[in-house]
Amino acid sequence: MTTIEEAREQWSPEGVYLNTASYGLPPRDGFDSMQAALADWRAGRTSWEHWGESTEAARASFGQMVGVPATRVAVGATVSGFVGLVAASVPDGSHVIVPEEEFTSTLFPFLVQQQARAVTVTTVPAARLAEAIGADTDIVAFSAVQMSTGEVADVDAIVASARHHDARTLLDATQACGWMPIDATRFGAVVCAGYKWLTLPRGTAFMAVDEAFQEAVVPHSAGWYAGADVHRSYFGPPLRLATDARRFDTSPAWFSWVGAQPALALLNRIGIDAVHAHDVALANRFRAGLGMRPSSSAIVSVAREGAAERLERAGIVVALRGGRLRASWHLYNSEADVDAALDALAR
Repeated sequence: MTTIEEAREQWSPEGVYLNTASYGLPPRDGFDSMQAALADWRAGRTSWEHWGESTEAARASFGQMVGVPATRVAVGATVSGFVGLVAASVPDGSHVIVPEEEFTSTLFPFLVQQQARAVTVTTVPAARLAEAIGADTDIVAFSAVQMSTGEVADVDAIVASARHHDARTLLDATQACGWMPIDATRFGAVVCAGYKWLTLPRGTAFMAVDEAFQEAVVPHSAGWYAGADVHRSYFGPPLRLATDARRFDTSPAWFSWVGAQPALALLNRIGIDAVHAHDVALANRFRAGLGMRPSSSAIVSVAREGAAERLERAGIVVALRGGRLRASWHLYNSEADVDAALDALAR
């Protein structure tokens, strides 16, 4: 195991970085591995096959993190690519429920199907999602944590309601995986982009699927990397796809996956429970300093006139979403960062 204090030596941000909800900062081992692969590419010193081995190691590490075997995990580049496969595979007449605040990478693929054919999409406030699920609901698609507000979904209630009404669940864990424990066995599908809380390079994404989703989803994007044996799937028929979740793979962006594998391995050595406790404690210290109630989220959203400008002048990186300050706290942050942000806001 690795402690957070030991792991923090892997990061060296300039100033205070509180914008992991936009993109996470890479650990040294992941960044250096990616740079070495880029240097080999530039110099033409190597073949490419071992870069694919990093992809497979990252797949296994993500499966370990969310509690499923690697055979249940597909790798790709974007969340919308995976959600698009699911949305394109739902039968005509299906009814999908999505929070109205939902990030569009999870919402738009279903709205496209609503526009193109007989699929109904209903949006409701995230806080009312569980009660909105009914006998006519086929799929519930939602984020574990909303990117704009940091609101944490009532996963227990949503899952219970979906099971009661025999509806399938698709969880977008992009704003959760890396700081919040996620048990992928509770959902039909879990999708996650790697470049935020997992601190991976952009161009890395995962989808963990249960058996029912694996059978129902059509691998519309299948290419050579979705083959039963990728190195024997370069050309020609017949169709010979993998029989597990790898059938949903798309050809990996090699260098991003080389950088991904060490970062995921580091997170697993630390343990997501430890990261969760650390991140939420910092967020709640920040909330307390602003006179806010504690929360279970690592993201703090607050309406404060001029707050983002004051933090920017102090060299502190945050985001503005929906006209509100959004500060996101991760394992490379410390109590000193909280105090620096509060001091800047008090000026």
